[in-house]
Amino acid sequence: MTDTVLVTGGLGRSGRWIVDRLAPEHRVHCVDLDHPGYEVDAGENVAFAAADLTDAGETLALVDRVDPDAVVHWAAIPTPERHAGPRVFETNVTATYNVLSAAGRVGADVVQASSEASYGLAFADEPRLPAELPITVDHPQEPEDPYGLGKVVAEETAETVVRRDGVAVTSVRPSWIQYPGEYECRPVDDLAAGAGNCWSYVDARDVADLVAAAVADPPTGHEPVHAAAADSYLDRPTADAVREFFGDLPTDCSLSGRASALSTARARELFDWAPEHGWETAAEATVASPTLWE
Repeated sequence: MTDTVLVTGGLGRSGRWIVDRLAPEHRVHCVDLDHPGYEVDAGENVAFAAADLTDAGETLALVDRVDPDAVVHWAAIPTPERHAGPRVFETNVTATYNVLSAAGRVGADVVQASSEASYGLAFADEPRLPAELPITVDHPQEPEDPYGLGKVVAEETAETVVRRDGVAVTSVRPSWIQYPGEYECRPVDDLAAGAGNCWSYVDARDVADLVAAAVADPPTGHEPVHAAAADSYLDRPTADAVREFFGDLPTDCSLSGRASALSTARARELFDWAPEHGWETAAEATVASPTLWE
């Protein structure tokens, strides 16, 4: 069991669920660009720190001081659409290089946020049919945008750190993260709005569970895994929607019913993880926000 976990981006919306999930089992150091204030009491298992992770000196000093057993790197600009492209790419890639390099130097295993956007489907200028359905982690990564490209570089950085330092890195490729009672993916008014990931999604609680599983039992080397719900957020078979929108299905297609377009087989194989939450119950659920942030 890992004792100390450093979580970057821990004040972010999904990062909070991860910190909350890890805190009962680990000593968590929650790192973000800003400090939440010394009056915030998150309990004896959580400490806060502020750092600019694009600064190599700050990052190395922080990781060296905490000396974590594992690092969850979740900090990022999460979309290419709200900032200039160079800022998205430079911020995300530099922070990832600094965090993973520092983790490797202290011998800490890493779980990092990659993305389904690395396939180049979600933010493509023109919607593209996936090469296979369901999409496996071996699907070609062909991004057109700075966010997806940055995630490809992040995974290559993981390969470098694994080779150099011998640590394990799990790259979690989440689908569109939803929050209980706040499922932005529902209702569906326009197929085009979700065609880039074939209407896939995942509950934040399932993401946090997958991160916790990877922290507790790291793989050998670098392993990418999907975090996705078991189904799409549509009311009809996923393949039917793909055929209607794209006019065709990939030759390699084995989707059945409303099954998700993203395969989670690798996460199940490595971590015995399977999603537990779906939109039919979670979209309207009343669930308390992470207890650390009340």
